[in-house]
Amino acid sequence: MSGSAGLARSKRSRQPAICRSAEVPDFSLAIDGRSLPGERPPIVGMLSVGVRYFDTIGLRIVRGRQFAESDTVGGREGAIVNQRFVDMYFAGEEPLGRRIRLTEEVQNAFQLPSLTIIGVSTNLRQRNIQELDFDPVVYVPYLASPSQGRASTLIVRTSSDPGKIAPLVREEVRALDADLPVFNIRSLDEVLARQRWAFRVFGTMFAVFAAIALTLAAVGLYAVTAYSVTQRTQEIGVRMALGAQPSHVIWLFLRRAFVLVALGLMVGLAGAFGVGQLLQSLLIQTSTRDAVTLVSIAGLMAAVAVAACFWPARRATRLDPLAALRYE
Repeated sequence: MSGSAGLARSKRSRQPAICRSAEVPDFSLAIDGRSLPGERPPIVGMLSVGVRYFDTIGLRIVRGRQFAESDTVGGREGAIVNQRFVDMYFAGEEPLGRRIRLTEEVQNAFQLPSLTIIGVSTNLRQRNIQELDFDPVVYVPYLASPSQGRASTLIVRTSSDPGKIAPLVREEVRALDADLPVFNIRSLDEVLARQRWAFRVFGTMFAVFAAIALTLAAVGLYAVTAYSVTQRTQEIGVRMALGAQPSHVIWLFLRRAFVLVALGLMVGLAGAFGVGQLLQSLLIQTSTRDAVTLVSIAGLMAAVAVAACFWPARRATRLDPLAALRYE
């Protein structure tokens, strides 16, 4: 049997927890008292853990209790399910005390003994970090689960530097079994960083491209709007010569700019919603309809358009009407 170790920072003292495997295999679910003739049984994830797993990870039990040593005794095996599992299969029902059966979804499938639900935990994303919804997960005592030659993961929670704990972990494991290898020691921060590396890279690229696109759009909007106002300097001179007030002239151009910006924002927001739907699968716990972002960008574009109208128009109103009429 081989194993790997994960280290996490905490303000608590060191508490080791055992997890049968870092992966969460799929199991077919059968609930006693329910029959699904002709239907494929639902699939859930199963994780074999030690009795201190929930305290070490910081996963809260919202109903029922945690594992005890008695939950590994034959015929009395217990299981803890997450809230997502309850919402999917026991909506409006009491899950505690119900019995379930799990059968592994592999070619050489094996079936766990009948399990009694003894607790409900909060949701924790065990896999599929791209998905918005949590997976239904069943936690089983690792002593009650067939090992099938799988590696186990030892999780240690510590308040000190995880790098200083690694030698102590090796010594403790060597004292238990000198032939048991301990490898792949990493902090949970490193594990999560590796899993999210690709998403961070793509996220940074998208942010850079978005910033460049926003800058180009703002510069282009300012240039085009300011140029169109400057081209009408002669018109401004005529209005001023006929006695128009500078504030009235400036407001005339601002009003026209507001209409054009409003039309542009309507088209842009519609395009943003459409493209956002295509990118939704690449986002993690992020909505493509972030009101703060959309309102901020719309406000920036409106401010740029106002500045592009106000300053050229204000400058033109301060010219001598004869000079404005001769402006090319």
